[in-house]
Amino acid sequence: MLALALVLGLAEAMSVQAQVYGLGHAAAERDLAAWNIDVAADGVGLPKGSGSVERGRSVYAQQCAACHGAKGEGKPADQLVGGRGTLASATPVKTIGSFWPYATTIFDFINRAMPYNAPQSLSADDVYAVTAYLLYLNDVVPQDTVLDARSLPKVRMPNRNGFVDDSRPDTRNVACSRNCPPATPTVP
Repeated sequence: MLALALVLGLAEAMSVQAQVYGLGHAAAERDLAAWNIDVAADGVGLPKGSGSVERGRSVYAQQCAACHGAKGEGKPADQLVGGRGTLASATPVKTIGSFWPYATTIFDFINRAMPYNAPQSLSADDVYAVTAYLLYLNDVVPQDTVLDARSLPKVRMPNRNGFVDDSRPDTRNVACSRNCPPATPTVP
């Protein structure tokens, strides 16, 4: 009798979970496309477009300087330029040029979150341009640089090798201690 009551109770619980409420509709690919704006470290997800250091100087002055300073020195928002060689010091300065390991992450962050008062309002061309300008200010690229989806992932950041895999057991990167396969980098 108890087993029958358990089976009936389980069947009722499963039928409640399967209810359809008739609200909304399934999201179409075009609905999801507007939300699919992330860019991976290897450049997957970068949009079409391009931007030069020179164009970036202009966009930065109009959209970024009020918060990040005329040359990325910060105040009131974060400092974006400088700090190279300070990470191992007692007073590390974490900027694009000293800390960030991938140039594509700069594009991704600006594209998603900047400017602070109007996120996602810049065109892809303007985001490439601001990224180029910030990399130039950090002595990562020359002044005549033009970035696009092919060239941006190739930019080698000064702190590219400054991070280590997370070997804690709650991550996928569990440390190997015996008969380990050779390490294969996941990002160029």
